[in-house]
Amino acid sequence: MSATELLKTPLYALHLELGAKMVAFAGYDMPVNYPGGIIAEHRHCRESAALFDVSHMGQLRLVGDDAAAALESLVPVDVVDLAVGKQRYAFFTNASGGILDDLMITRREHDLFLVVNAACKDADIRHLVTNIAHRCNVQPLPDRGLLALQGPKAVTALSRLDAGVARLTFMTGGAFTLAGIDCFVTRSGYTGEDGFEISVPAEEAEELARALLAQPEVKPVGLGARDTLRLEAGLCLYGHDINETTTPVEAGLTWAIQKVRRAGGARHGGYPGSGAIDAQLATGPAVKRVGLLGLERVPVREGAKIHDAHGHALGHVTSGTLAPTVGQPIAMAFLAANHALPSHEVYADVRGKRQPMRVHAMPFTPHRYHRG
Repeated sequence: MSATELLKTPLYALHLELGAKMVAFAGYDMPVNYPGGIIAEHRHCRESAALFDVSHMGQLRLVGDDAAAALESLVPVDVVDLAVGKQRYAFFTNASGGILDDLMITRREHDLFLVVNAACKDADIRHLVTNIAHRCNVQPLPDRGLLALQGPKAVTALSRLDAGVARLTFMTGGAFTLAGIDCFVTRSGYTGEDGFEISVPAEEAEELARALLAQPEVKPVGLGARDTLRLEAGLCLYGHDINETTTPVEAGLTWAIQKVRRAGGARHGGYPGSGAIDAQLATGPAVKRVGLLGLERVPVREGAKIHDAHGHALGHVTSGTLAPTVGQPIAMAFLAANHALPSHEVYADVRGKRQPMRVHAMPFTPHRYHRG
């Protein structure tokens, strides 16, 4: 896709003004970093407050009395019992239990508000319309931007625009007026830090971004640091660490499948692939997503093969980087379950050389969510 065909977010002109290096991502022209560079941006998010443009992501609402029950026919999570103002992580599954996309669901007073991944949003909307549009109204929201303000000082900066946001706790949301603009704000994010995601009318997104960047704690941060931050936080990136061939059980996401939706629960099954997922929940998966810590300074990247000391294939790396906060190479990988053991030593194949790595608990950097 040539640069002329790439889609642009409402903040495109602002990114150029701020000196961003732009790259193609999920069909959009997006900032990978600003002049300070990825490592400085990563550290700024861990220490202060980082502003990310995530307007490329898909936002939509499901409206109607049957919306929650309808959505439960496509995801293995409890939507029906989700209280107003509460947010929940979910995933769409296919008939074999693989993950079509992961998403965030927030129950609001008059609808369910969904945020889906940019690369999957057209397919997700088709999936929802095909399967549940006869039960509820599926309304894409292409006229909205999405900003993420992340870091330990995010609450200080955002509270200057509306003090009420400080009352939110992790995975809750509400309507707020920020710099005179009506927004929907959740206390959530993709960095492992405290922070907020702000849905804003597209035509007012730049005005809000400028109001946030005017706060002394806030600097713009691009997709490069977003990736290193989420990897340190042990969070999956769709299309890399999870995809249509990985199940939630293999991916270590069973915490997101509430008891009520599991075998023996009041609303168990009824979603695509439930048989396969229930079977894996009962017997355990053959492969598991694990964290790996590099024992030498060489970064190990996506696609690297993992072997044991005898050269037997164990799996492959799905994401990897030299982690700025950890100060060592880290990676996520899928390994044979009998090798996915804490402190187990394995070897990554990097340009024909064996790099020793150790299975490591995730997150690599502790989460600092504000749970109240």
